[in-house]
Amino acid sequence: MPKDTILVTGGAGYIGSHTVVLLIEAGYKVVVFDNLSNASKESLKRVEKLVNQKITFIEGDIRSREDLQKVFDSHNIDSVIHFAGLKAVGESVEKPLKYYDNNVNGTVILCEMMAKNGCKSIIFSSSATVYGDPATTPILESFPTSATNPYGRSKLMIEEILRDVYVADNAWKIVLLRYFNPVGSHQSGSIGEDPNGIPNNLMPFIAQTAVGKREYLSVFGDDYDTIDGTGVRDYIHVVDLADAHVKAVGKVKNFTEVMTINLGTGKGYSVLEMVKAFEKASGKKVPYQIAPRRAGDIATCFANPSYAKEILAWEATKGIEAMCEDSWRWQSSNPNGYN
Repeated sequence: MPKDTILVTGGAGYIGSHTVVLLIEAGYKVVVFDNLSNASKESLKRVEKLVNQKITFIEGDIRSREDLQKVFDSHNIDSVIHFAGLKAVGESVEKPLKYYDNNVNGTVILCEMMAKNGCKSIIFSSSATVYGDPATTPILESFPTSATNPYGRSKLMIEEILRDVYVADNAWKIVLLRYFNPVGSHQSGSIGEDPNGIPNNLMPFIAQTAVGKREYLSVFGDDYDTIDGTGVRDYIHVVDLADAHVKAVGKVKNFTEVMTINLGTGKGYSVLEMVKAFEKASGKKVPYQIAPRRAGDIATCFANPSYAKEILAWEATKGIEAMCEDSWRWQSSNPNGYN
């Protein structure tokens, strides 16, 4: 039996491109939809080389009903994996309306167009930021949610909207995947994380410092109640993360409620532990300076990933060594990203 056709919004981006590779390798048909505002067509060219086939790509914006209708007119979509969204915490604080328009309004329009065209299956890319500052760790899916910035709030709002959609119409199949901190890249080194401007996330910043693009890494705060005073996070290899989406696509049709699932390793590493591991993997020094804490940052955040194992038969397999080695392979082969 031929596998389903999956629409991947934001499929040219970091997590999207890695997921497209694994979906195709698993036998799915894939349609990539992206406005290329924070992604590059080059990533899809490289995906084509990795999977040895042409990628169906439609350039468009999730806020445009016309753009989305073109997709549904030309393809029989079975499920949507929804990555498209703005994701810089700092920018969201400066430009909240941009985030609510793109992320929240965009998802509302996407769901409207899905329902209009008889597609009611969506896997949504959410985030561990929805837990705010958790009282304890590891974090379970049942923990209370709150957000400390507009980016996190936009993710939380979308989760609530999708739950309301399900209450109104139980025909919908909905999975909310809450990611912890995606890092690493495909082991080929040909696709990876290519942030616009100064990276918001730790790993690309470390990698760019190691490759000489940045003078030093700023470590925000060394006075947290952690092993070495620096913030502790649950880093997950992007290929493990992509694999969880493939597993979710395979199971989404069987679910009879909205599924909320943490995707993490269940282990936390401090900023300085990550720096050391990266130095070991790359053989390069990563100079750093301690800077004041950032507003909204929390001391410790890592997942209890046992529910993902139970529901998706998925668990992270790649450790900190692979995360650092694969990041370095990407960064050293592509010092300027896709440019």
